[in-house]
Amino acid sequence: MMARGISGLMRSLWSGLNMSKIGFIYLREVAEQCHTPVKQWWRRGFSSTHKLQDAPGELSSADQVMVHFINRDGERFTATAKEGESLLEVVVNQNLAIDGFGACEGTLACSTCHLIFEKDAFQKLDAISDEELDMLDLAYGLTETSRLGCQVRVKKWMDGLTVRVPVDVSDIRRQLEVGKQSKQ
Repeated sequence: MMARGISGLMRSLWSGLNMSKIGFIYLREVAEQCHTPVKQWWRRGFSSTHKLQDAPGELSSADQVMVHFINRDGERFTATAKEGESLLEVVVNQNLAIDGFGACEGTLACSTCHLIFEKDAFQKLDAISDEELDMLDLAYGLTETSRLGCQVRVKKWMDGLTVRVPVDVSDIRRQLEVGKQSKQ
């Protein structure tokens, strides 16, 4: 009885594998017809923020935009960004040591990528969405020129831009660490 159950399970698994092989071949043919390399499709993860995992490519000096970040403790970081990246992607891709920055990976579920802009730069930014405003309502140290780094895309005019990370951040992980330390 047990052998028949395992055998049936193995048979259905094998047929499932054959179907996925057929599906993969079909997707490969569709991708080739669209002139999209299959390698790119195959590498793509299931995360909605796959760009954060991609390594930054080599930029020519014409494509480079220098952005400066001032950390909570006053430390200054300079990063080379490319046009179209979000400021969150710049921090992650350049591996800048900004503690707790971008905890939700750009899904608009937190405010840990909260940045403060200078007034003239803030006025040049794209319009702010209602979803971003909702998340900013939860941010500590909110100012009139606050934005979320995951929602601000790098543009050529931003070359030399300096943004400030607020002193405090709303990050539940920090509260959990403090709770663990007080129990010890």
